[in-house]
Amino acid sequence: MMSGTRYTGPRKRVLVTGGAGFIGSHLCERLLSAGHKVLCVDNFFTGDAGNVSELIGHPDFELVRHDVTAPLHVEADEIYNLACPASPVHYQADPVHTTKTSVLGALNMLGLAKRTGARILQASTSEVYGDPAVHPQPEGYWGNVNPVGPRSCYDEGKRCAETLFFDYRRQHDLPIKVVRIFNTYGPRMHPQDGRVVSNFIVQALSGEDITIYGDGRQTRSFCYVDDLVSGLIAMMATGAECTGPVNLGNPGEFTMLELARKVVALVGSRSRIVHRPLPQDDPRQRRPDISQASEQLGWTPRVQLDEGLERTITYFDALLSDGRGTPVAAAAE
Repeated sequence: MMSGTRYTGPRKRVLVTGGAGFIGSHLCERLLSAGHKVLCVDNFFTGDAGNVSELIGHPDFELVRHDVTAPLHVEADEIYNLACPASPVHYQADPVHTTKTSVLGALNMLGLAKRTGARILQASTSEVYGDPAVHPQPEGYWGNVNPVGPRSCYDEGKRCAETLFFDYRRQHDLPIKVVRIFNTYGPRMHPQDGRVVSNFIVQALSGEDITIYGDGRQTRSFCYVDDLVSGLIAMMATGAECTGPVNLGNPGEFTMLELARKVVALVGSRSRIVHRPLPQDDPRQRRPDISQASEQLGWTPRVQLDEGLERTITYFDALLSDGRGTPVAAAAE
């Protein structure tokens, strides 16, 4: 159901690439509820038309199948570039195309923004920090990334996309926005993406073992999707001087063991916690410094982990009832 505060400014035509994905579908919904026209573009590699099924038929919503590695000829006032598989299971399935999506997708969307005069936001990632030697991670930290590992297609693709955005800013004075998204969760996560939140919940609901990689002491910070979408919209609304990059995430930090135990308790499951070897280049800790988001956007996350997990569990419980929630082997995030 659409919800949100209606804009007082002019009505805009907004392009959302990756708009049928987990985060993109929530963003499309929020933008429509605010009174904008929304063009949702997705190649449906990980996106699902079911995520935006309630929006189809809305007079201000248009859904187009398109891969951003090819040019797109449309008109837009604002562009949110979210297109790219974001979980290790999906982005490692076709690593060459993952890199193309980040790099060629950025080039094509930047070219479109230049032609139309649109303001453009790049959804980057905390993965640009790699396995960080600085904790928590501020935007000024350049990261510790392996350029030739199995995660590099995603990490380095996103880093190159950031480079392109700032080069277009310097060379063409393009109004850009770059945000670095930390682990986000909530309804419409793909049940088979292998991410820890979705996998733990599906395993617990199914009564299966909860799989943890390594000793479970590695940490992550989890941001509920509604909060993340509010941050994206707030960033887009900032003045031309605010280009980013800006971290968007919840600074609450939890070990994988803590997350697993929370999920088991909230589900009321008897699932056991089992351990598997840690994948290559899996970050030991991840926590955003969100002081810039707080100061420049007036943004801080509001949904606490227990509340967000309860909402997400309800979603996956309904999904399992429909027979669509079979988990895959969990991948580290």
